[in-house]
Amino acid sequence: MAKVLSLIAIFFLVSTALAQTHQRGEQTQQQVRLQEARQCRIQQLTASQPNQRIESEGGVTELWNEYEDQFQCAGVAPMRNVIQPNCLSLPNFSPSPRLVYIQQGQGLLGLSQPGCTETYHSSQQPGLRREQGSQQTGRQSEQRDQHQKIHRIRQGDIVALPAGVAHWCYNDGNEELVAVSVTDLNNNANQLEQKFRSFYLAGGQPQRSSLQGSPHQQQQQRETFQNVFRAFDENLMAEAFNVPVEVIRRMQQEDERGLIVRVRDEEMRMIRPEEEQEYESRRYNGLEETYCNLNIRQYLDNPREADIYSKQAGRINIVNSQKLQILNYMDMSAEKGNLYPNAMHAPHWTMNAHSVFYVTRGEAHVQVVGSNGQTVLDNRVNQGDLFVVPQHFVSTIRAGNNGFEYVAFKTSGQPMKSPLVGYTSAFKAMPIQVLASSFQISTQEAQNLKYNREHQTMLLPPRAVKSS
Repeated sequence: MAKVLSLIAIFFLVSTALAQTHQRGEQTQQQVRLQEARQCRIQQLTASQPNQRIESEGGVTELWNEYEDQFQCAGVAPMRNVIQPNCLSLPNFSPSPRLVYIQQGQGLLGLSQPGCTETYHSSQQPGLRREQGSQQTGRQSEQRDQHQKIHRIRQGDIVALPAGVAHWCYNDGNEELVAVSVTDLNNNANQLEQKFRSFYLAGGQPQRSSLQGSPHQQQQQRETFQNVFRAFDENLMAEAFNVPVEVIRRMQQEDERGLIVRVRDEEMRMIRPEEEQEYESRRYNGLEETYCNLNIRQYLDNPREADIYSKQAGRINIVNSQKLQILNYMDMSAEKGNLYPNAMHAPHWTMNAHSVFYVTRGEAHVQVVGSNGQTVLDNRVNQGDLFVVPQHFVSTIRAGNNGFEYVAFKTSGQPMKSPLVGYTSAFKAMPIQVLASSFQISTQEAQNLKYNREHQTMLLPPRAVKSS
């Protein structure tokens, strides 16, 4: 009996030790991942341009170098897609959430939300395309379809793409559709390494791609995107889809059209929100009101909906998780800034997010200072430039003579700014004597420092500088 009890005790001791070792291993791996993801040894920030260009039949995909220090610190990967008219950006998904700003043009965007029903149905409605060819015994059979909701996107929209959700985009306009996006690689949804990935369900990267930078940087940065079906066994896929093997072979074949393809018909025809009636499915899975019906886009450039407005300085429009509910699942947000000529974005820091700025128009002088009191960015930025302001780094922007517009992508669904100037500033909350003692200035100078801008907030109008 004593031997049995001893064996049981040893068994429990060993089991407990193994469990604790496993738990410590998991915690260590998680800590290492967070430490690697959050290393921000920023010595200098730069206004950056894309360094990889992937040319496809129907457009261009441009990638910034995600291995730059500023992007590694923020844990993000920027990208810009240019889609030609009547062209389709092929279905793909990413393990990390992505925010997209439509800089130019318009189009249709479709998302395939897992677990959500197809609420758009076609059933003998006029205007739908019929099968072509009089050689098919002279009979034209009507194409029937059902799919999830399609979203109209236009210039000025911010669009949310959740992690792991397959999506596609079709340019049905008369001009190029330009979409600038930031993917949050360090988001909790991504359990892979901090690296940009897109899994394509069709097409593939063509040979027509170019890289800039040194050979080492090119080898480090080169990204390849290929059709995930290409590596599967064709017979296995034919059985899975219950289609002939020849169809699978067509899906797997080399496709030099690239990631954005030209639509062969004059126009893609599908059930569109503004053209067809939406029919709700009778099947319910409990997700309809909490996830499946969430809006994915919001117009970000409406002057009447500005969150911060100054008649002399400009405006800022913000979209966060309170305004766009799907951002609660992504923990991202964005703001659109429009600064009038020579106006200033007040010195401030963001308390709980990194900020990725993309210049949409004009030019400005930007300064960013780190915790060591060193300037990490002191330069002019122009249209098309992109730069990062890390969390807690203090920054300010002064617009040029022709004004300045930007869109900033944030790595928090509810970002919080702490300004140094204005009626909500950190200095205004401090006693005058604290300011006077801190800077060795008179109480009158401290009072001026505290109250001279008390009627203004994040946007400061230009003024003539008095000579001392």
